[in-house]
Amino acid sequence: MSLKPERRGIHVDQSELLCKDGCGYYGNPAWQGCCSKCWRERTRRQQQKNQKDHPQAIGGRNDGTSPTSYIFSKFEEKKSSEKARRANTVRKLFGSSKQQSKPENVAVHLSSVPSTQQSRSSDFSEFLKSLRKPSSQLIQNRCLSFIESLQGRRDLTVEQQSDHVQDFYQSMATHFTDFTGYPSDRSDKMMDNIEKMIMTQLYKSVFCPDTSDDEQKDLLIQKRIRMLHWVTAEMLRTPLCEEQSEVNDNILSAITAIIEMDSKRAPQDKLSCISRCSNYIFKAIQVSRSSPATADDFLSSLIYVVLKANPPRLQSNIQYITRFCHPNRLMMGQAGYCFTNLCCAVTFIEKLDAPALNLTHEEFDQYMRGQRAPVRRIPPFLLQEGCPGLKQMQKNQELLTELHARQDKILMEAKRFEKELNEWTMSISSQVEEIIAKFPLTSSVSKM
Repeated sequence: MSLKPERRGIHVDQSELLCKDGCGYYGNPAWQGCCSKCWRERTRRQQQKNQKDHPQAIGGRNDGTSPTSYIFSKFEEKKSSEKARRANTVRKLFGSSKQQSKPENVAVHLSSVPSTQQSRSSDFSEFLKSLRKPSSQLIQNRCLSFIESLQGRRDLTVEQQSDHVQDFYQSMATHFTDFTGYPSDRSDKMMDNIEKMIMTQLYKSVFCPDTSDDEQKDLLIQKRIRMLHWVTAEMLRTPLCEEQSEVNDNILSAITAIIEMDSKRAPQDKLSCISRCSNYIFKAIQVSRSSPATADDFLSSLIYVVLKANPPRLQSNIQYITRFCHPNRLMMGQAGYCFTNLCCAVTFIEKLDAPALNLTHEEFDQYMRGQRAPVRRIPPFLLQEGCPGLKQMQKNQELLTELHARQDKILMEAKRFEKELNEWTMSISSQVEEIIAKFPLTSSVSKM
C-alpha cells in the first residue's frame, strides 16, 4: 500500500500484495511482506546461520540455542522415531512436501460465496464419521496424538506452537499427495477437515495466549478505531452510495460478517467470514457505480467497513489466522486475496493521517480531539418512508449546522473586535504619554 503526496487518498498496487521474494503468492505484513512459505524458509536459514555462528549452543536448551530451533529439532527426532516404528508405507507420511502450485490470478470482482464453502459444515460431519472406519484410523490417531502432545507442552511460545502446527500440516499434506495419491481437490478437502478438527480442540490454548501481546494490540486498534469514528465514506474516497437502500443493506451485511469472525474457532471459518464480508462490499460497490470495483475501491471500502464495525479482538483474530491457518489458503485464491487486503486495511488505519483523507493537519487534529464533526446526511430512502422522527431529526441537523456556522461567524467577529479594542487602547495610551511629555505637570508651593 502506497500513499503518494501528489495523489491523496487510498491507493494500492496489486504487486504490493504479493510476496517480496517474488514467488507469486500473497504476502502478509506479519511476515514482513513475504508469504508463509518464504518466511519459514527465511527463518530456518537464519536459525541455521545462528547455529553456525554459535556451534557451542547446539546441544543445550539454556546455552544460547534458539527456542524455535531446539523445538523444531526435537519435533524432527520424534518424526524419525515414528518412521522407525511403522511400516515402509507410513514413512512417506513424514517426507518432504512437494512445491505448492502457483496461485491463480484473482480477479478484483469476486463472485458470490462458492457452494464448497456453503457445504463445508456437512463435509466436516462426513469427515468425522469417516474417521470411525479402520482405513482412517491412522489419520485419527495422528491428529489426536498431535493434539494431546501440543496441549501438554505448556512451555511453548505461540510462535513455537505455530511451527508445530505448520509442520503437521506439511507432513499430512505430503501423506495425501505422495502416499495415498489423492487428487489435489480431495487432498485440499482433507486438509481443511484436519485443520478444523485440530484447531477446534486447540483454540482455547492458542488463541490470544498470555505469552503474546495480542491483547495489547487489540486494545490499541480498538482505541484507534474509536478515535476515527468521524471518518466518512466520502473522506476515504469510496464509491459507496449510502443513499441507496440496497447499498446500505450490503454494508450492514459486511459489518455483520466481519464481526461474526470472532465467534468462529477454525481459521478457515474465520477466513470465510472475511470472504463473505468482501463479497458484500463488492456487491455494494457494483450497485453504487454499476461496474466492477477496482483494487483501490475495494480497499477504501473495506477500511470504511472496519471503521464502522470495530470488530472485537481484530488483531488476535488476524494473528490466529496467520499462525494456524493452512498456508495454501493465505497464499492464493479468493480467501488469500481478501485476507491480505484486510491486513493492509488494518495497517492503513494504524497510520491514517490528514493527507490520506484530503484534510489539512489542523482539520484532522480538530476531528481527532472532538472539536469538529462531519455532517452526516440521512439517506433519502429513510425519509421517504414517512417517519416523523427522522424528518424532525433531519430538520434539527440542518438547524444545528446553521447554528454552528453562525457561531463560527460570531467568534470571528468577537476576535476582530477584541483586536481592534486592544489597538485602540494602545493608541490612547501612546497619545496620553505624548501629551504628558510635551506639557509636563508642575506644582507651585507657596512660601510661608
